[in-house]
Amino acid sequence: VTTAGSIVVTGEGNSTTTNLQQGLAKAWSHLNINGGTPAIRDTFNIASISDIGTGNTRNTFTNAMSNANFVAPSSADAFNFSSVESYATTHYQQRVANTSGSSNDRDHNVSTVHGDLA
Repeated sequence: VTTAGSIVVTGEGNSTTTNLQQGLAKAWSHLNINGGTPAIRDTFNIASISDIGTGNTRNTFTNAMSNANFVAPSSADAFNFSSVESYATTHYQQRVANTSGSSNDRDHNVSTVHGDLA
């Protein structure tokens, strides 16, 4: 299907509609930063990653977002947590920490981005 604008999908019960483009992930990443050197396992719309300190990476978009008001849920593993702590139209920064709150390099760090592309 090709459209010049957006695709609207009628929801269950035929009472609501959903804009399909608005609901799609605009970027995502699966990183390995264990050992201090970040490596990309797989990504979508991420041009590069940068190590900005222990447990901290910058994910730079291939195609920028229209504003810095996107959402970027992230996670690490059962004994660490991950958060996105800096948003810009061209990138976001992800931090991983252990249960004590100390920054920590981990093997599997994932995040996804929802918002509007520029």
